[in-house]
Amino acid sequence: MSEQTVIERGEETFYKTYNRFPVVFDHGKGVWLYDEDGEAYLDFGAGIAVMGLGYGDPEFTQAVKDQADKLLHISNLFYSRPAVEAGEKLLVASGMDRVFFTNSGTEAIEGALKVARRYAYNKDHGYDHEIIAMHHSFHGRSMGALSVTGNDHYQEPFKPLIPGIRFADFNDLDSVKALINDKTCAIIMETIQGEGGIYPAAKEFLEGVRKLCDEHDMLLILDEIQCGMGRSGHMFAWQGYGIKPDVMTTAKALGNGLPVGAFLAWGKAAQAMGLGDHGTTYGGNPLVTAGAKAVLDIFGKRDIPGHAAKIGAYLKEQLEGLAEECDLVKERRGVGLIQGLEFTCPVGPIVTEALLKQKLVLISAGSNVIRFVPPLIIEKEDVDEMMKRLRAAVEAVRQNAGK
Repeated sequence: MSEQTVIERGEETFYKTYNRFPVVFDHGKGVWLYDEDGEAYLDFGAGIAVMGLGYGDPEFTQAVKDQADKLLHISNLFYSRPAVEAGEKLLVASGMDRVFFTNSGTEAIEGALKVARRYAYNKDHGYDHEIIAMHHSFHGRSMGALSVTGNDHYQEPFKPLIPGIRFADFNDLDSVKALINDKTCAIIMETIQGEGGIYPAAKEFLEGVRKLCDEHDMLLILDEIQCGMGRSGHMFAWQGYGIKPDVMTTAKALGNGLPVGAFLAWGKAAQAMGLGDHGTTYGGNPLVTAGAKAVLDIFGKRDIPGHAAKIGAYLKEQLEGLAEECDLVKERRGVGLIQGLEFTCPVGPIVTEALLKQKLVLISAGSNVIRFVPPLIIEKEDVDEMMKRLRAAVEAVRQNAGK
């Protein structure tokens, strides 16, 4: 079956919710992807910030294979060694007290929202509690996660969403203060906004929000699904700010391609939910937690966050160089290996040109930002090769636009 036949059959089979690129990937190795014709593509998207260890890592792959031969699933009515060990390692890495494994980041957000509502209910048994979220945020597409996603484009067709959500401006502490009342039970945000255009939280903003939560007995929920797991140069991005959330979410690179996420809590938030308050059939099964444990082991042994900080500094330098020399680039933003270039024009043609002609995988963050979230194992030579291909793609689009 040819690649074109695969694409055509996919178009006839899948629900049309994605506008896929006309490429059929077959396998990967390191930071490279290969299509069915054997053509190599340099990957700076990592499956949307998922493949932190890249493709085909021998230690990770062997751990998953070994577990697949033993036991895939038992349900959460029983204990499994991989889930316990992965949970313990995640608690150590985060400094949290309790963890609940989910199948995705979106599910982790749903659980975090329930922790906040349950915490407030335990205090007053009320049903009218409110949560403050941020404009231009993204937390997922299920009804709860969508309700705290600050983007009307995503929300509009699915209203009414869950009630009691109010939106503040990211990095504007006064706008947060203005929304707080005696019904507010939590504030949720990404430590670094991803889908909204790669905007890191300002230190004084995050410190101020933490202080507000302490003063009003509200929970601070930080979404680390994309920016966490070493990508910022810290294991979790909030660890670079000197504050600590009450609840946090993680996923993506936690499983390095396996469907696993988690929400974690400490202190008062860790005691909020009890028996029967939440559940999952597949979440935390032996297969995915064996993979998560291997990821956490490898991150520690190889200092993946430290490597991301070092190579991220080099990537930042190279992107800033392009921003200075190219009048189509407005600015660079980001931390570590979650970087963004904002253009003065739509970036769709550049992303497409990069993929189809330069064999470079990039993804966007909104209409005019290219998002750079490569595997965390990239080296300087990979950055150099990416920049060469990116420049060629930008120049080709510029020339085509001038015709």
